[in-house]
Amino acid sequence: MPIIEPQVPDDPNGPTARTTESFRRLSGGDTIFPQILAHVPAYAEAIWGAMAESLFEGGVDHRLKELIRIQLATSAKDPYFSTMRSAEAVQAGLTEEDVTAALGDFQNSSRFTDAEKWALRYSYLMYRHPDQVNADFYNEGKRHYSEAQIMEMGGLIAIHYGLAVFMSTLSVD
Repeated sequence: MPIIEPQVPDDPNGPTARTTESFRRLSGGDTIFPQILAHVPAYAEAIWGAMAESLFEGGVDHRLKELIRIQLATSAKDPYFSTMRSAEAVQAGLTEEDVTAALGDFQNSSRFTDAEKWALRYSYLMYRHPDQVNADFYNEGKRHYSEAQIMEMGGLIAIHYGLAVFMSTLSVD
């Protein structure tokens, strides 16, 4: 049982219910995360809105963003988010072999392009070795991505890692 009890939305058309329904895009049916956030409904809507926007929208391939999200959740030792797979990413070709490769020696994997390897390295380094995410690193990234896409990935990394760490503290499996 999670340390903070999930809340069931009172209003089936209210913000918490909308957030819970939208969350199914990622979870495939699980609703514990938005129900925990439902203690503060407007906050739940804002937090999941930012998470969903960073994951499902923008100019970076969703499959790659899903790999980054899983890599972050695994790094945060979060059993909840690390085991989720976006149905949209699976439909776009994401496999468990891709996930295993992204969590392992992705730099030497033939599964990923140089651009994808840079993005996975960005995610990997951000919380482990932020001193290596410097001007040279970003200049390398600009060979593969626009500045807008780099900002999109940076936002995804910041939002999803922080919330994976949060969930890992709540004893949610």
